[in-house]
Amino acid sequence: MQPPAPLADTELRRLLTYLAAAAVAGGQPVHEVEADIRRLATRLGHTGVQVTASPTGIILSLGGGTPATFETVEGTLRLDQSADVHDIRAGLMRGDLTPTDALERLSRLRAMPHRYGFGEFNGGMLCVGAGIALILQPAWPSILFAVLAGQVTATLMRASRGRAALGAMLPFLVAFLVAVGAFGAAMAGLIDNPIRSLLPPIAVLLPGALITTGISELASGAMTAGTSRLVFGAGQLLLFSLGIAGAAWILRIPPSLLDTSTRGDLGLWAPFVGVLLLTVGISAMESVPPRLIGWIAFMLTITLTAQMIGQNLSGAPWFGALLGAMVASFGAAIIELYRPQLPRLVIFLPAFWLLVPGSLGLVSVAQLGLAPATAGATLLMSAEIFSSIALGIMLGSTAARGITIAQRRRHAAKRRRSAQTS
Repeated sequence: MQPPAPLADTELRRLLTYLAAAAVAGGQPVHEVEADIRRLATRLGHTGVQVTASPTGIILSLGGGTPATFETVEGTLRLDQSADVHDIRAGLMRGDLTPTDALERLSRLRAMPHRYGFGEFNGGMLCVGAGIALILQPAWPSILFAVLAGQVTATLMRASRGRAALGAMLPFLVAFLVAVGAFGAAMAGLIDNPIRSLLPPIAVLLPGALITTGISELASGAMTAGTSRLVFGAGQLLLFSLGIAGAAWILRIPPSLLDTSTRGDLGLWAPFVGVLLLTVGISAMESVPPRLIGWIAFMLTITLTAQMIGQNLSGAPWFGALLGAMVASFGAAIIELYRPQLPRLVIFLPAFWLLVPGSLGLVSVAQLGLAPATAGATLLMSAEIFSSIALGIMLGSTAARGITIAQRRRHAAKRRRSAQTS
Protein backbone atom coordinates (compact mmCIF):
# COMPACT_ATOMS: atom_id res chain seq x y z
CA MET A 1 0.00 0.00 0.00
CA GLN A 2 1.32 3.42 -0.96
CA PRO A 3 1.95 6.06 1.72
CA PRO A 4 -0.88 8.57 2.05
CA ALA A 5 -0.70 11.94 0.36
CA PRO A 6 1.63 14.22 2.35
CA LEU A 7 0.43 17.15 4.41
CA ALA A 8 2.08 20.53 4.52
CA ASP A 9 4.84 20.57 7.12
CA THR A 10 2.84 22.77 9.49
CA GLU A 11 -0.19 20.49 9.37
CA LEU A 12 1.95 17.37 9.70
CA ARG A 13 3.60 18.74 12.83
CA ARG A 14 0.15 19.57 14.15
CA LEU A 15 -1.07 16.03 13.46
CA LEU A 16 1.91 14.37 15.13
CA THR A 17 1.84 16.62 18.20
CA TYR A 18 -1.93 16.15 18.59
CA LEU A 19 -1.48 12.40 18.42
CA ALA A 20 1.44 12.41 20.87
CA ALA A 21 -0.42 14.64 23.33
CA ALA A 22 -3.47 12.37 23.17
CA ALA A 23 -1.32 9.29 23.82
CA VAL A 24 0.31 10.91 26.86
CA ALA A 25 -3.10 12.04 28.14
CA GLY A 26 -4.26 8.44 27.83
CA GLY A 27 -1.56 7.26 30.23
CA GLN A 28 1.09 5.93 27.84
CA PRO A 29 4.71 6.33 29.06
CA VAL A 30 6.54 9.11 27.23
CA HIS A 31 9.33 6.89 25.86
CA GLU A 32 6.72 4.69 24.19
CA VAL A 33 4.94 7.76 22.79
CA GLU A 34 8.17 9.09 21.29
CA ALA A 35 8.93 5.72 19.66
CA ASP A 36 5.40 5.45 18.22
CA ILE A 37 5.55 8.97 16.79
CA ARG A 38 8.91 8.33 15.14
CA ARG A 39 7.58 5.15 13.52
CA LEU A 40 4.50 6.97 12.28
CA ALA A 41 6.54 9.89 10.96
CA THR A 42 8.74 7.45 9.04
CA ARG A 43 5.60 5.87 7.59
CA LEU A 44 4.49 9.34 6.47
CA GLY A 45 7.84 10.03 4.79
CA HIS A 46 9.82 11.90 7.45
CA THR A 47 12.72 9.90 8.88
CA GLY A 48 14.45 12.68 10.84
CA VAL A 49 11.66 13.66 13.21
CA GLN A 50 12.78 14.97 16.60
CA VAL A 51 10.22 14.66 19.40
CA THR A 52 10.32 15.22 23.13
CA ALA A 53 7.33 14.17 25.21
CA SER A 54 6.58 15.07 28.81
CA PRO A 55 3.48 14.63 30.99
CA THR A 56 2.53 18.26 30.29
CA GLY A 57 3.52 18.90 26.69
CA ILE A 58 4.99 17.75 23.36
CA ILE A 59 7.76 19.44 21.33
CA LEU A 60 8.24 18.17 17.78
CA SER A 61 10.15 19.14 14.66
CA LEU A 62 10.46 17.33 11.36
CA GLY A 63 14.26 17.53 11.38
CA GLY A 64 17.26 19.27 12.85
CA GLY A 65 17.19 23.05 12.36
CA THR A 66 13.55 23.07 11.18
CA PRO A 67 10.59 24.80 12.89
CA ALA A 68 9.14 23.07 15.94
CA THR A 69 5.59 22.81 17.29
CA PHE A 70 4.53 22.65 20.94
CA GLU A 71 1.27 21.07 22.11
CA THR A 72 0.00 21.10 25.69
CA VAL A 73 -1.32 17.91 27.28
CA GLU A 74 -4.64 18.97 28.76
CA GLY A 75 -5.96 16.55 31.36
CA THR A 76 -6.58 12.84 30.98
CA LEU A 77 -8.61 10.84 28.48
CA ARG A 78 -11.32 8.28 29.09
CA LEU A 79 -10.66 4.74 27.96
CA ASP A 80 -12.99 5.10 24.96
CA GLN A 81 -11.05 8.18 23.84
CA SER A 82 -7.76 6.30 24.24
CA ALA A 83 -9.21 3.50 22.11
CA ASP A 84 -10.01 6.05 19.40
CA VAL A 85 -6.42 7.36 19.54
CA HIS A 86 -5.19 3.79 18.98
CA ASP A 87 -7.53 3.39 16.00
CA ILE A 88 -6.32 6.67 14.48
CA ARG A 89 -2.65 5.74 14.82
CA ALA A 90 -3.27 2.23 13.46
CA GLY A 91 -5.24 3.64 10.52
CA LEU A 92 -2.39 5.99 9.64
CA MET A 93 0.15 3.17 9.84
CA ARG A 94 -1.95 0.95 7.57
CA GLY A 95 -2.58 3.80 5.16
CA ASP A 96 -6.38 3.47 5.16
CA LEU A 97 -6.86 6.75 7.07
CA THR A 98 -5.68 9.98 5.51
CA PRO A 99 -3.71 12.47 7.61
CA THR A 100 -6.41 15.06 7.00
CA ASP A 101 -9.15 12.79 8.35
CA ALA A 102 -6.94 11.79 11.27
CA LEU A 103 -6.35 15.43 12.18
CA GLU A 104 -10.07 16.12 12.06
CA ARG A 105 -10.83 13.16 14.35
CA LEU A 106 -8.15 14.23 16.82
CA SER A 107 -9.54 17.76 16.87
CA ARG A 108 -12.93 16.37 17.96
CA LEU A 109 -11.51 13.83 20.41
CA ARG A 110 -12.26 15.61 23.69
CA ALA A 111 -15.76 16.47 22.52
CA MET A 112 -16.68 12.79 22.23
CA PRO A 113 -19.85 12.30 24.28
CA HIS A 114 -19.90 9.79 27.10
CA ARG A 115 -21.85 6.78 25.85
CA TYR A 116 -23.46 6.46 29.30
CA GLY A 117 -25.23 9.12 31.34
CA PHE A 118 -25.32 10.33 34.93
CA GLY A 119 -26.98 7.20 36.26
CA GLU A 120 -24.42 4.96 34.59
CA PHE A 121 -21.52 6.95 36.09
CA ASN A 122 -22.89 6.72 39.61
CA GLY A 123 -23.92 3.12 39.03
CA GLY A 124 -20.42 2.42 37.78
CA MET A 125 -18.96 3.83 40.97
CA LEU A 126 -21.32 1.61 42.95
CA CYS A 127 -19.98 -1.46 41.12
CA VAL A 128 -16.36 -0.33 41.47
CA GLY A 129 -16.70 0.22 45.22
CA ALA A 130 -18.42 -3.12 45.79
CA GLY A 131 -15.99 -4.96 43.51
CA ILE A 132 -12.84 -3.65 45.17
CA ALA A 133 -14.37 -4.27 48.61
CA LEU A 134 -14.98 -7.91 47.67
CA ILE A 135 -11.27 -8.16 46.88
CA LEU A 136 -9.77 -6.08 49.70
CA GLN A 137 -12.22 -6.52 52.58
CA PRO A 138 -14.74 -9.30 51.80
CA ALA A 139 -17.23 -8.61 54.58
CA TRP A 140 -20.83 -7.51 54.00
CA PRO A 141 -20.69 -4.40 56.26
CA SER A 142 -17.57 -3.17 54.43
CA ILE A 143 -19.16 -3.85 51.04
CA LEU A 144 -22.26 -1.87 52.00
CA PHE A 145 -20.09 0.98 53.25
CA ALA A 146 -18.10 0.98 49.98
CA VAL A 147 -21.32 1.18 47.96
CA LEU A 148 -22.65 4.13 49.96
CA ALA A 149 -19.37 6.02 50.29
CA GLY A 150 -18.65 5.50 46.60
CA GLN A 151 -21.57 7.77 45.78
CA VAL A 152 -19.86 10.56 47.72
CA THR A 153 -16.75 10.04 45.60
CA ALA A 154 -18.75 9.98 42.35
CA THR A 155 -20.65 13.15 43.26
CA LEU A 156 -17.48 15.07 44.12
CA MET A 157 -15.75 13.82 40.96
CA ARG A 158 -18.59 15.15 38.83
CA ALA A 159 -18.74 18.42 40.77
CA SER A 160 -14.99 19.02 40.29
CA ARG A 161 -15.15 18.95 36.48
CA GLY A 162 -14.24 22.36 35.15
CA ARG A 163 -13.47 23.66 38.66
CA ALA A 164 -9.71 23.82 39.08
CA ALA A 165 -9.75 24.73 42.78
CA LEU A 166 -12.11 21.91 43.70
CA GLY A 167 -10.20 19.50 41.49
CA ALA A 168 -6.94 20.30 43.28
CA MET A 169 -8.52 19.61 46.67
CA LEU A 170 -10.49 16.56 45.51
CA PRO A 171 -8.13 13.91 46.98
CA PHE A 172 -8.18 15.59 50.40
CA LEU A 173 -11.94 16.19 50.43
CA VAL A 174 -12.85 12.67 49.30
CA ALA A 175 -10.42 11.03 51.72
CA PHE A 176 -11.57 13.19 54.63
CA LEU A 177 -15.30 12.64 54.10
CA VAL A 178 -15.00 8.91 53.45
CA ALA A 179 -12.61 8.49 56.40
CA VAL A 180 -15.00 10.31 58.74
CA GLY A 181 -17.72 7.89 57.68
CA ALA A 182 -15.47 4.83 58.00
CA PHE A 183 -14.03 5.75 61.39
CA GLY A 184 -17.45 6.76 62.68
CA ALA A 185 -18.94 3.46 61.56
CA ALA A 186 -16.05 1.55 63.16
CA MET A 187 -16.47 3.38 66.48
CA ALA A 188 -20.17 2.50 66.39
CA GLY A 189 -19.29 -1.15 65.83
CA LEU A 190 -20.81 -1.27 62.34
CA ILE A 191 -17.66 -2.21 60.39
CA ASP A 192 -14.28 -3.79 61.11
CA ASN A 193 -10.96 -2.44 59.88
CA PRO A 194 -11.96 1.07 58.75
CA ILE A 195 -8.74 1.60 56.78
CA ARG A 196 -9.38 -1.28 54.38
CA SER A 197 -13.08 -0.40 54.30
CA LEU A 198 -12.44 3.20 53.21
CA LEU A 199 -10.01 2.26 50.43
CA PRO A 200 -12.53 0.86 47.88
CA PRO A 201 -14.57 4.10 47.58
CA ILE A 202 -11.45 6.20 46.97
CA ALA A 203 -9.36 3.67 45.01
CA VAL A 204 -10.41 5.21 41.67
CA LEU A 205 -8.55 8.40 42.62
CA LEU A 206 -5.35 6.83 43.99
CA PRO A 207 -2.25 7.69 41.88
CA GLY A 208 -0.97 4.13 41.63
CA ALA A 209 -0.79 4.08 37.82
CA LEU A 210 0.84 7.52 37.81
CA ILE A 211 3.58 6.55 40.26
CA THR A 212 4.25 3.18 38.62
CA THR A 213 4.45 4.78 35.17
CA GLY A 214 6.92 7.30 36.60
CA ILE A 215 9.13 4.50 37.90
CA SER A 216 9.08 2.72 34.53
CA GLU A 217 9.93 6.01 32.75
CA LEU A 218 12.90 6.54 35.07
CA ALA A 219 14.08 3.01 34.34
CA SER A 220 13.82 3.74 30.59
CA GLY A 221 15.87 6.95 30.85
CA ALA A 222 12.98 9.44 30.69
CA MET A 223 14.22 11.22 33.80
CA THR A 224 12.24 14.45 33.53
CA ALA A 225 8.91 12.74 32.90
CA GLY A 226 9.51 10.01 35.47
CA THR A 227 10.55 12.42 38.20
CA SER A 228 7.63 14.77 37.59
CA ARG A 229 5.12 11.91 37.73
CA LEU A 230 6.63 10.59 40.95
CA VAL A 231 6.58 14.01 42.61
CA PHE A 232 3.01 14.73 41.49
CA GLY A 233 1.84 11.26 42.51
CA ALA A 234 3.49 11.60 45.91
CA GLY A 235 1.72 14.94 46.37
CA GLN A 236 -1.63 13.36 45.54
CA LEU A 237 -0.93 10.53 47.95
CA LEU A 238 -0.05 13.05 50.66
CA LEU A 239 -3.39 14.84 50.17
CA PHE A 240 -5.24 11.55 50.58
CA SER A 241 -3.24 10.75 53.67
CA LEU A 242 -3.81 14.18 55.20
CA GLY A 243 -7.54 13.68 54.71
CA ILE A 244 -7.44 10.34 56.53
CA ALA A 245 -5.14 11.63 59.27
CA GLY A 246 -7.34 14.71 59.73
CA ALA A 247 -10.45 12.59 60.12
CA ALA A 248 -8.67 10.31 62.58
CA TRP A 249 -7.43 13.30 64.61
CA ILE A 250 -10.85 14.96 64.78
CA LEU A 251 -12.55 11.74 65.88
CA ARG A 252 -9.66 10.81 68.22
CA ILE A 253 -9.17 7.42 66.58
CA PRO A 254 -6.86 5.05 68.52
CA PRO A 255 -3.94 3.54 66.55
CA SER A 256 -5.51 0.09 66.96
CA LEU A 257 -8.13 1.02 64.36
CA LEU A 258 -5.38 1.57 61.77
CA ASP A 259 -4.76 -2.17 61.46
CA THR A 260 -4.52 -3.15 57.78
CA SER A 261 -5.04 -6.91 58.01
CA THR A 262 -7.99 -8.37 56.10
CA ARG A 263 -11.02 -9.32 58.20
CA GLY A 264 -13.89 -11.23 56.72
CA ASP A 265 -13.95 -14.08 54.26
CA LEU A 266 -16.94 -14.71 52.04
CA GLY A 267 -15.19 -17.54 50.21
CA LEU A 268 -13.06 -17.99 47.12
CA TRP A 269 -15.88 -16.69 44.92
CA ALA A 270 -15.72 -13.18 46.41
CA PRO A 271 -12.67 -11.77 44.56
CA PHE A 272 -13.82 -13.11 41.20
CA VAL A 273 -17.31 -11.66 41.61
CA GLY A 274 -15.46 -8.51 42.61
CA VAL A 275 -13.60 -8.59 39.29
CA LEU A 276 -16.88 -8.84 37.36
CA LEU A 277 -18.35 -5.90 39.28
CA LEU A 278 -15.14 -3.94 38.77
CA THR A 279 -15.31 -4.60 35.03
CA VAL A 280 -18.89 -3.34 34.85
CA GLY A 281 -18.01 -0.29 36.92
CA ILE A 282 -14.95 0.64 34.88
CA SER A 283 -16.88 0.17 31.64
CA ALA A 284 -19.65 2.50 32.83
CA MET A 285 -17.40 5.20 34.27
CA GLU A 286 -14.84 5.17 31.44
CA SER A 287 -17.36 4.78 28.60
CA VAL A 288 -15.60 1.60 27.44
CA PRO A 289 -16.69 0.41 23.97
CA PRO A 290 -18.73 -2.83 24.26
CA ARG A 291 -16.25 -4.74 22.07
CA LEU A 292 -13.54 -4.26 24.73
CA ILE A 293 -15.48 -5.11 27.89
CA GLY A 294 -14.91 -8.86 27.64
CA TRP A 295 -11.18 -8.37 27.10
CA ILE A 296 -10.94 -6.10 30.13
CA ALA A 297 -12.74 -8.73 32.23
CA PHE A 298 -10.29 -11.37 30.98
CA MET A 299 -7.27 -9.20 31.78
CA LEU A 300 -8.54 -8.39 35.27
CA THR A 301 -9.22 -12.07 35.95
CA ILE A 302 -5.76 -13.30 34.98
CA THR A 303 -4.16 -10.38 36.82
CA LEU A 304 -6.06 -11.19 40.01
CA THR A 305 -5.27 -14.90 39.68
CA ALA A 306 -1.56 -14.19 39.27
CA GLN A 307 -1.60 -11.76 42.17
CA MET A 308 -3.30 -14.28 44.47
CA ILE A 309 -0.91 -17.06 43.43
CA GLY A 310 2.09 -14.83 44.07
CA GLN A 311 0.88 -13.77 47.49
CA ASN A 312 -0.03 -17.31 48.54
CA LEU A 313 3.28 -18.78 47.36
CA SER A 314 5.52 -16.20 48.99
CA GLY A 315 3.36 -14.67 51.70
CA ALA A 316 4.66 -11.26 50.58
CA PRO A 317 2.46 -8.58 48.93
CA TRP A 318 5.33 -7.39 46.73
CA PHE A 319 5.64 -10.76 44.97
CA GLY A 320 1.93 -10.85 44.24
CA ALA A 321 2.18 -7.32 42.83
CA LEU A 322 5.19 -8.32 40.70
CA LEU A 323 3.50 -11.42 39.29
CA GLY A 324 0.19 -9.65 38.71
CA ALA A 325 1.82 -6.73 36.89
CA MET A 326 3.97 -9.05 34.79
CA VAL A 327 0.97 -11.12 33.70
CA ALA A 328 -1.07 -7.99 32.95
CA SER A 329 1.68 -6.40 30.86
CA PHE A 330 2.57 -9.61 29.01
CA GLY A 331 -1.06 -10.56 28.43
CA ALA A 332 -2.06 -7.17 27.03
CA ALA A 333 0.93 -7.10 24.66
CA ILE A 334 0.29 -10.64 23.39
CA ILE A 335 -3.40 -9.91 22.87
CA GLU A 336 -2.48 -6.87 20.77
CA LEU A 337 0.04 -8.96 18.82
CA TYR A 338 -2.60 -11.48 17.72
CA ARG A 339 -5.50 -9.00 17.70
CA PRO A 340 -3.95 -5.74 16.42
CA GLN A 341 -7.34 -4.02 16.40
CA LEU A 342 -7.43 -4.19 20.21
CA PRO A 343 -5.74 -1.25 22.00
CA ARG A 344 -3.17 -2.65 24.42
CA LEU A 345 -3.25 0.34 26.78
CA VAL A 346 -7.03 0.30 27.15
CA ILE A 347 -7.18 -3.35 28.20
CA PHE A 348 -4.06 -2.99 30.38
CA LEU A 349 -4.74 0.17 32.42
CA PRO A 350 -7.75 -1.22 34.36
CA ALA A 351 -5.33 -3.65 36.02
CA PHE A 352 -4.14 -0.73 38.15
CA TRP A 353 -7.65 -0.38 39.57
CA LEU A 354 -7.34 -3.99 40.69
CA LEU A 355 -3.80 -3.89 42.06
CA VAL A 356 -4.51 -0.65 44.00
CA PRO A 357 -0.77 -0.01 44.38
CA GLY A 358 -1.27 3.27 46.21
CA SER A 359 -3.21 1.81 49.11
CA LEU A 360 -0.34 0.76 51.35
CA GLY A 361 1.46 4.06 50.79
CA LEU A 362 -1.72 5.88 51.74
CA VAL A 363 -2.01 3.94 54.97
CA SER A 364 1.65 4.42 55.87
CA VAL A 365 1.58 8.20 55.52
CA ALA A 366 -1.56 8.36 57.66
CA GLN A 367 0.18 6.22 60.29
CA LEU A 368 3.14 8.60 60.50
CA GLY A 369 1.16 10.96 62.69
CA LEU A 370 -0.88 8.32 64.52
CA ALA A 371 1.32 5.24 64.89
CA PRO A 372 4.95 6.18 64.11
CA ALA A 373 6.25 2.81 65.33
CA THR A 374 4.61 0.97 62.40
CA ALA A 375 4.84 3.66 59.72
CA GLY A 376 8.43 2.92 58.68
CA ALA A 377 7.79 -0.73 57.88
CA THR A 378 4.63 0.13 55.97
CA LEU A 379 6.41 2.83 53.96
CA LEU A 380 9.09 0.32 53.01
CA MET A 381 6.44 -2.20 51.96
CA SER A 382 4.74 0.49 49.87
CA ALA A 383 8.00 1.29 48.07
CA GLU A 384 8.55 -2.42 47.46
CA ILE A 385 5.09 -2.77 45.92
CA PHE A 386 5.50 0.25 43.60
CA SER A 387 8.90 -1.00 42.46
CA SER A 388 7.62 -4.56 42.05
CA ILE A 389 4.74 -3.42 39.84
CA ALA A 390 7.09 -1.35 37.67
CA LEU A 391 9.52 -4.28 37.41
CA GLY A 392 6.68 -6.65 36.57
CA ILE A 393 5.49 -4.36 33.78
CA MET A 394 8.99 -4.17 32.31
CA LEU A 395 9.53 -7.94 32.54
CA GLY A 396 6.17 -8.67 30.95
CA SER A 397 6.63 -6.18 28.11
CA THR A 398 10.20 -7.40 27.46
CA ALA A 399 9.05 -11.01 27.21
CA ALA A 400 6.21 -10.01 24.88
CA ARG A 401 8.61 -7.95 22.76
CA GLY A 402 10.82 -11.00 22.31
CA ILE A 403 7.86 -13.03 21.06
CA THR A 404 6.84 -10.18 18.75
CA ILE A 405 10.31 -9.95 17.21
CA ALA A 406 10.47 -13.72 16.73
CA GLN A 407 7.08 -13.75 15.02
CA ARG A 408 8.06 -10.90 12.70
CA ARG A 409 11.20 -12.77 11.71
CA ARG A 410 9.19 -15.91 10.96
CA HIS A 411 6.78 -13.92 8.80
CA ALA A 412 9.67 -12.23 6.99
CA ALA A 413 11.32 -15.60 6.34
CA LYS A 414 8.04 -17.01 5.07
CA ARG A 415 7.63 -14.07 2.68
CA ARG A 416 11.16 -14.57 1.36
CA ARG A 417 10.52 -18.27 0.74
CA SER A 418 7.27 -17.45 -1.03
CA ALA A 419 9.05 -14.91 -3.21
CA GLN A 420 11.78 -17.41 -4.10
CA THR A 421 9.35 -20.17 -5.05
CA SER A 422 7.30 -17.80 -7.20
